[in-house]
Amino acid sequence: MDPFTEEHSKCLLGKEWLIKIDSEKSAPYLFKFYHSASELACYLLITDTRTVWVEVLTGKRFARRWREINRDGGLPLEDDMEEQAWRRHNLDRLSKLHTLANIASATFNIVESRDADFALQLECDHFKWRWETYIVGPRTAADLLSKHLIMPLISTTHMAFNSADPVSELSEEDLQKAVDKTGRTARRTVDTHVKNALSNPRVATVLQRMTALSNFASTLPAVFTTAEEIDIGSPFQTTNKPKAMEIDESPLPKKIKDSASPVRVGVSGSSGPMAQVGDEAALTNSRNNAQADEESVTEPDTDEEFVPAKRRSASPSTSQKVSMPQPELMESLQGRLSKPPSSAAQDTSRQRSQSRAKTTAQASASSDDESSPTRPKKKAKAVPKPAVSDSSSDAQNSEEERRKRLAKIMAGGKTQRGGARQPVKRGARRF
Repeated sequence: MDPFTEEHSKCLLGKEWLIKIDSEKSAPYLFKFYHSASELACYLLITDTRTVWVEVLTGKRFARRWREINRDGGLPLEDDMEEQAWRRHNLDRLSKLHTLANIASATFNIVESRDADFALQLECDHFKWRWETYIVGPRTAADLLSKHLIMPLISTTHMAFNSADPVSELSEEDLQKAVDKTGRTARRTVDTHVKNALSNPRVATVLQRMTALSNFASTLPAVFTTAEEIDIGSPFQTTNKPKAMEIDESPLPKKIKDSASPVRVGVSGSSGPMAQVGDEAALTNSRNNAQADEESVTEPDTDEEFVPAKRRSASPSTSQKVSMPQPELMESLQGRLSKPPSSAAQDTSRQRSQSRAKTTAQASASSDDESSPTRPKKKAKAVPKPAVSDSSSDAQNSEEERRKRLAKIMAGGKTQRGGARQPVKRGARRF
């Protein structure tokens, strides 16, 4: 059995489709036939639109099958020329059978075969013939159906629906011209041709309804001559409200409570005395003595030196209490810092003795203050700024005023805070 090649397919392109029906299965079969008088060969392509079968017969095999089916064929002739003429004559008779006019009168039967995949037998009044075909692969079958059946049908449909005159009423010459025009257009641009053919509303809806009818669809689509554009931009509308977005509320860390101790606010003096300092050594000595005095003095038991700060209206977790010094305290601190450097040692000893005396005298009053829930406020620290003394009399006057002001502060009323007494924190030591 000879293979079916692309050359055989090209030979069948110019042949018409023939149709025969299997009466037992009510199945239609389409086939094409080609024969070559020079090669004494013939080809057959048959399909049920799902599967494709083919057969290729050479001269020797054709003569052997003819004599096998038709008993009156006789034995092969001894003369080769006569044998070739006999084969050519019977092949021409078989070719005439495979025409539109003669195939209709021939009988068609599917027979069993030991060697073939699909065997069929044609019979007329003068002779019989049997085809023993084999099946081709799916890729080759799809290519054959596309070239020989599907694409020509699309072009024919396009010509029929776009013709100015009905195709059935055209003459043979006019119909041939219309076919040639459509075929040349389809050959140049296949993609555009298929698009124009199947995008026509008439063709598309007719093909749609025909497909539904052929496959027993429950609903049949209507046929339209025009296509209306459908709005596809409308958003989705629902009667139900969308679910609220769930937010993961993780527990927040606890806030650190603010300290109950008041914030110390330092009082900055004027820059005038600092600009008038003449002796750098005296200034350094005064600062060292003042720091030694402040570090040695502890906070008194009473809170008379502090002025209670006003409570803010903010929440307890964020509010802070600020203790502002009274004017007397500010003046005393300024007077203390404005004393001459020569009397710094005497002032230090006097302050120590006065602080110890006041601490002993007020120890009895501290028990009453401890019942208060609030804590004592710390004394505001002022930046020491030495001043240059003009005379010894000015130094004595400033010393007396400083003592009076300190006495007033120490003799002042009790604060609202109580609790344990702690040393006054004067800051880090300066080197």
